[in-house]
Amino acid sequence: MLLPLSNPPKDYAWGSRTLIAGLEGREASEAPEAEVWFGDHSGGPARLDDGSGKTLDTWLAQNADGAPDRLPYLLKLLAAASPLSIQVHPSKEQAVEGFAREAGKPMDAADRNYRDDNHKPELLVALSETFEALCGLRPLDATRRLAAALGDGLGPAALRARLDRTEDDADILREVIGWLLSGAADVEVASLIEAIGSAESIEFAAELSSARRIASVYPGDPGVIVALLMNHVVLHRGEGVFLRAGLLHAYLSGLGVEIMAASDNVLRGGLTPKHVDVDELLAVLDARPAVVPVVLPTSADGASRGVEAFATDAPDFELLRARVSSGAEATVALRGAAIALVTAGRITVTGMSGERTVRPGRAVFLTEDESPVRFAGDGEVFVAQPGTAH
Repeated sequence: MLLPLSNPPKDYAWGSRTLIAGLEGREASEAPEAEVWFGDHSGGPARLDDGSGKTLDTWLAQNADGAPDRLPYLLKLLAAASPLSIQVHPSKEQAVEGFAREAGKPMDAADRNYRDDNHKPELLVALSETFEALCGLRPLDATRRLAAALGDGLGPAALRARLDRTEDDADILREVIGWLLSGAADVEVASLIEAIGSAESIEFAAELSSARRIASVYPGDPGVIVALLMNHVVLHRGEGVFLRAGLLHAYLSGLGVEIMAASDNVLRGGLTPKHVDVDELLAVLDARPAVVPVVLPTSADGASRGVEAFATDAPDFELLRARVSSGAEATVALRGAAIALVTAGRITVTGMSGERTVRPGRAVFLTEDESPVRFAGDGEVFVAQPGTAH
């Protein structure tokens, strides 16, 4: 089957009024548009644009022959005009244990940490000219140099004293994050945020500028200082970042395509009015400092020229990108049920049962028996499909 998909954007407060609208070629929206979900996740299943009125999860439940019961991935458009919460996702083992531990808690409880028993590795690829994010914890020697640029006030001095201890780097950073988020450091946090406002550093100019913008959106939030411990990453269009289990991260601004395992498990670490369970965050957090590499596309196995893959070790999904121009086609052999999302131009998607011409911001769902799938026209399309473990 080849089914057209759409979905209204979710209006989370951090969303953009212009980014998704611009992709789709329409005027700016009145409300923020943060995410458009293309998948069968119960939190916002995609709609079938075939006149049936069905959502994709309903269609999958009713069409077991030739289609999976559930998709192992969720594909999104994400548009951030202001920072998202700092967060981390559990491993599969942590999710299974945590979900079982909270079995007696209502699923909609505000203090529930685990909504399901799955992990949530995710990959984001920039669609805007730049996409700004915080990814992982910065190597400790560099963070010590940044802290030195904050001056000699109460907060900066307390932070430096904790960073200058002689334990393992990961233990130091875990302790500092716990201290910042515990509520015991509120006076020091206020002093640190004040120091950020006037601090100067050639080496860390981008990090300090980013921290000042975050503080203007979340005044007094200890997550502002947690953010100062993280790698500041600027992706350019077509570059990606892979966020494995345990990796602290936050998206700050820009438009991107995001794919993740089908899960809603999030442990938050600041920059949010939602529940922050400090102990559980620290239990899930991988506090080892390291630079997070940019994921660049490479030629995709089993696909034609013009098709590239964003390689990760996630077993749940694979993300491909095909770019075509007039007179040329790209071909993809599907591994399973796939979703093709157009992000530029007009693309005609042709499977074994027919074809659809798709505009930016719209997608088609493809069962595996549509393979090989051909893309023609003039533009760009991203293809989500199961990973090697599915």
